[in-house]
Amino acid sequence: MVDQLKHKLSLLPDQPGCYLMKNKEREIIYVGKAKSLRSRVRSYFTGSHDAKTQRMVIDIVDFEYIVTASNLDALLLECNLIKKHRPRYNVMLKDDKSYPYIRLTKEKHPRLEVTRKVKKDGSRYFGPYPNAGAAQQTKKLLDRLYPLRKCRTLPKRVCLYYHLEQCVAPCEFPVAEETYEEMTSQIIRFLNGGYKEVQQDLQTKMEEAAAGLQYEQAKEYRDTISHIEAIMHKQHMDFADRVDRDAFGYASAKGWMCVQVFFSRQGKLIERDVSIFPHYNEPEEDFLSYVTQFYHSAPSLPREIHLPQGVDHSLLSAWLDTVKVHVPQRGLKKQLVEMATQNAQIALEERFQLMEKDQARTEQAMQELAESISIGLPRRIEAFDNSNIQGTSPVSAMITFLDGKPAKKEYRKFKIRSERKADDVDTMREVIRRRYTRVLKEDLPLPDLILIDGGKGQMGAALDVLENELGLYIPVGGMVKDDRHQTARLLFGDPPEPVALKRGSQGFYLLQRVQEEVHRFAISFHRQTRSKAMITSQLDSIPGIGEKRKRLLFQHFGSIEKMAKGSINEYREAGIGDKLAREIIATLNK
Repeated sequence: MVDQLKHKLSLLPDQPGCYLMKNKEREIIYVGKAKSLRSRVRSYFTGSHDAKTQRMVIDIVDFEYIVTASNLDALLLECNLIKKHRPRYNVMLKDDKSYPYIRLTKEKHPRLEVTRKVKKDGSRYFGPYPNAGAAQQTKKLLDRLYPLRKCRTLPKRVCLYYHLEQCVAPCEFPVAEETYEEMTSQIIRFLNGGYKEVQQDLQTKMEEAAAGLQYEQAKEYRDTISHIEAIMHKQHMDFADRVDRDAFGYASAKGWMCVQVFFSRQGKLIERDVSIFPHYNEPEEDFLSYVTQFYHSAPSLPREIHLPQGVDHSLLSAWLDTVKVHVPQRGLKKQLVEMATQNAQIALEERFQLMEKDQARTEQAMQELAESISIGLPRRIEAFDNSNIQGTSPVSAMITFLDGKPAKKEYRKFKIRSERKADDVDTMREVIRRRYTRVLKEDLPLPDLILIDGGKGQMGAALDVLENELGLYIPVGGMVKDDRHQTARLLFGDPPEPVALKRGSQGFYLLQRVQEEVHRFAISFHRQTRSKAMITSQLDSIPGIGEKRKRLLFQHFGSIEKMAKGSINEYREAGIGDKLAREIIATLNK
């Protein structure tokens, strides 16, 4: 780190605000907010980080900051700065999404249109709709029911819409204001949830036309009623009241997040909107940033916003002071949030399932992983992980991925024989030696890539055994986790260095699957081994406790639980000295 950067870090204030990270071209590459600028900005240059943060820190040559009066001001400033500068590392917030609305213009000859921009021009706006298709379908239906003009500028003669009876043709014929007032009031009623009343009016007209033997007219009314049912049933379902509200739910796993929002307008629940993206910070923090960006430039707001359990809604409540923002605890509102959350979880699981099943993506993942470390396509990957608790019941496990998929018949378990049972480096040395000595002896297939769940020490031990003892030259990578025990980065080379494998890529996802699977397999084997050892007795691990003393202890106390809670005097009564008694109590209470 350059001296200038160190000096600036030492001068950071312990106040809320926003910080802007810059690269050597002086471009803003990341914008963040903090309750304490001093703690947050310094954290980027100390400790361990995930791959994305490490890549960003490498690019940083300078930064600037803006102190704000409160954490809320920092949140809003962050949104403005991201929209203005569009930093490359603020991936989640780059999507400046705007939703479609139906606009009823305030003109001499009003018209309907679908727009994503809401202006203060006196027009009436209805929405938002989850997608442009839903808005366009609704507009087409209204065009059939109410013949407002369609042209932006009036032509000199009538067009096809007039002959289809979908336009009153103000270009050639005078139209009374009362006619427009009646049509616009009916359109407003329809879009505010009154489409059932329109259906009833059409039903009455259809019956009157049929009674008057006007069968062609009756058929048109019938088709229009069916059209309304098809479109409005597809877009809406009934809700308890007529309040405009948005309900959010989110799910996160394996570095990905899915956010779903359900729009409820005038008591009608509009179809969900789904966003799936890679995320990099704590799930709740990234979720709140997403919601803030979601409403930052919103032309209109609902009366209520509902968030899932465990989310701190105080900042949003303070910012959106005209909107009720809360976490519902019971009733239909809570059910709505739970439905959004459940749908987010399902969508995320589907995303992972599709990624796992798609062979083309699997090939891409292996190719990306191979290119990132400059090796051939890793058709066979063998991964290792150690597991122990303070040296007790130490085990190691190996899994195999063939063509990007787990090959469970090739999984192997190892009970550690070394006397240095808590030493992960020594354990890895033993396991690699045992595994590949057997591979050579039995002429088993060699892997294209070996992955170690660990850092530089475990990698060095594996390479030393492979190259110096066994004469094997197999690529070895180290899978490093972050503080949240998620895959952070891949180490490779001599000396080991972080690999530029993009988070969210197929190659990174393959790395995550390998690390999670080998960790799961090692943990399950360790639990089995530890359970068997504990059934034998926890006393066996204590020096000075043999079969005779163990028998005396069980005769006196009756169980391990009572031994752990026993006093020194009780141990004296069993014939155990004070020093050994204290060691027994300390060991059993770990």
